Amino acid sequence: MKIVIAGAGEVGCHLAKMLSMEFHDITVIDSREERLNKIAESADVITFCGSPTSMATLEKAGVPGADLFIGVSPAQDQDVNILSAVIAKKLGSKKVTARINNDEYLKPEYKLLFTEMGIDLLFYPEKVAAHEIIDLLQQTGTSEFMNFSGGKLQLIALKLDEGAPVVNKRLIEIPGGPDMPLFRAVAIAREGHTLIPRSDTEFKRDDLVFVISRREGIQQVLDFSGKDNMDVHNLMIVGGGSIGALVAARLADKIERIKLIDSDRERCQQLSETLKKALVIYGDARNTDLLIEEELSNMDAFVAVTGSSETNILSCMAAKKAGVLKTIAEVENIDYIKLAKEMGVDAVINKKLITASRIFRFTMSHNVQSIKCLNGTDAEVLEFIAKPGSVVTQDTIRNIHFPKDALIGGAIRGSNSFIAQGDFEIKPYDRVVVFALPSALSRVNKFFA
Repeated sequence: MKIVIAGAGEVGCHLAKMLSMEFHDITVIDSREERLNKIAESADVITFCGSPTSMATLEKAGVPGADLFIGVSPAQDQDVNILSAVIAKKLGSKKVTARINNDEYLKPEYKLLFTEMGIDLLFYPEKVAAHEIIDLLQQTGTSEFMNFSGGKLQLIALKLDEGAPVVNKRLIEIPGGPDMPLFRAVAIAREGHTLIPRSDTEFKRDDLVFVISRREGIQQVLDFSGKDNMDVHNLMIVGGGSIGALVAARLADKIERIKLIDSDRERCQQLSETLKKALVIYGDARNTDLLIEEELSNMDAFVAVTGSSETNILSCMAAKKAGVLKTIAEVENIDYIKLAKEMGVDAVINKKLITASRIFRFTMSHNVQSIKCLNGTDAEVLEFIAKPGSVVTQDTIRNIHFPKDALIGGAIRGSNSFIAQGDFEIKPYDRVVVFALPSALSRVNKFFA
């Protein structure tokens, strides 16, 4: 595909690297030469220095013949993203998408307006991040969570601590149910590598295990991993930006006590006026004495979403030391994600990976309904619709020669969900959940085409 990315900030740079690895033809536009020089050093891309809203710049960058245009300048430049996407569509780009920072634009009545303007997708990474945090606070035993088809199948990730019942056991020794299996391990992140588990794979301490489960199998998965869900009654949020404010607002009626701390006095004043059910505190999260004074040890969960990955990781460590059971940190430096988990952070949120998940779907076939780039791995989980006559519907999973670096986890058929095993046969129009390493993505796509 020919893809044009407008915006060479952190998110645009990450997208360019990721998409260039898939052998797409990538062009990046930005008004700052230094940003373009930096991205050119790390990714195989063509760069154009100029305004993303300039007709001349867009035409020189090949926008009229592009398969996909991505307006991904920093969040504060959402007007630039929207305008450049509209112009790109008028110039001939087949699909266009734009990053925004305004929740109002995602309301159904306004989404239709932007569709009529030619924009195929508006994405608000901070809102998706907030929803991921809310899911994690409702499934406190997991470090990653994703619903498929309203929860008929669920993806959860669990770190195996010492003493977990499955440690030192092989996959074949872990029952998932006799006739109708309830769950299946689809991947293991171990020492910086991602493994697709087979029947003789042995679970080790500190493994991060990704599991596809039917709703009724979640508790059994937690039991095998030595984890448990708890109800969150007391929540502390550090960082009053878009993510922190959205989490506090959405959980106001579900959590008894919420404390939100931010180091910007003016922002605290704004938040205190809009978050009527949360206690907003002006202060610096790096000050451990402040956190202790605000009853950190009495919190059930702690969420750190300041603009500093370092502050978020360190404050989560302080929360763990104080006895908080569930900690979640926004870590935008991808190199720090593994470090954060090694230092005891229970779950990590990264806007670059969230954005990549939204955009990456446009580079796949129309059969891909959803895709998520997983923290702690270099792999993706995808939801396909099996087309009539596609290879995946021709025989049992065992006999279709599915790529070895990918795994079919389960399928949803009408109101029923199934965990896929070797003798399972996928039917046309099934929604199929697949875990795949990057090396398998193009081949997996062909099985559903």
